[in-house]
Amino acid sequence: MGTLLADDEEPAVAICEGESAFVVICEHASNRLPRALGTLGLAPGDLERHIAFDPGAADLAEGLAETLSGALIRQRYSRLAIDCNRQPDLPDAIAVVSEGTPIPGNVNLSPQARAARIGEIWQPFHAAVAGLLDRRRVARRAALIATIHSFTPVYRGVARPWHAGIISTDDRRFSDGVLAGLRRVRGLAVGDNRPYSARDNVDHTIRRHGRDRGLPHVMIEIRNDLLRSGRDIADWTARLAVILQGVADQMDLSPLAAAATG
Repeated sequence: MGTLLADDEEPAVAICEGESAFVVICEHASNRLPRALGTLGLAPGDLERHIAFDPGAADLAEGLAETLSGALIRQRYSRLAIDCNRQPDLPDAIAVVSEGTPIPGNVNLSPQARAARIGEIWQPFHAAVAGLLDRRRVARRAALIATIHSFTPVYRGVARPWHAGIISTDDRRFSDGVLAGLRRVRGLAVGDNRPYSARDNVDHTIRRHGRDRGLPHVMIEIRNDLLRSGRDIADWTARLAVILQGVADQMDLSPLAAAATG
């Protein structure tokens, strides 16, 4: 038994293999906290906010993986426990304040408590991603990585005009095509490395498992007020699936694309 997750709690990561080249990842899928952490001193309503997870992202990621016959990797615990899209040694990996809200249960953590969150949540998540990509490499199967996120319409009192944003590393093979596809949709305002970019330390997953392996990758952000209903999510799933598949069809997906080691 671990020091954080009890035997009867679900493991940190859910993984489904897929038939196509797509590997869909959702690091902020859940607002669940390990029982040992209680509510981290937060009110119940705070756990429904963006500080705890990316609303709508899990359902969108699941829909995309299903539509594209791709693999799906989801984090089962809240980023308030530890953010799996951050390096674990960075201050915001276990935030003490998020979007202006203090997180009392994250203040003055002992080295042992921090190590438990890394060892039982962060490391298993990234090991699962690496393991899936390693299996594809050994089988000489291509991999296209798409991480799915959502963002708030307003941040610190400033409205965000974008409906969607594409975040990239310096390897833009995949992201440029997805960006162009979204910008062809009438009426959509699409950000290029907005509302976030690598300067905000939000590119850990695509950098670690995409760029560093030489695999095509993209991080997709959808404004969360556009993902409120099942119909909204279905519409975005259909739109993104067409774009992602269209970009993939124009790329060289020979097995050599997945041959780089991590």
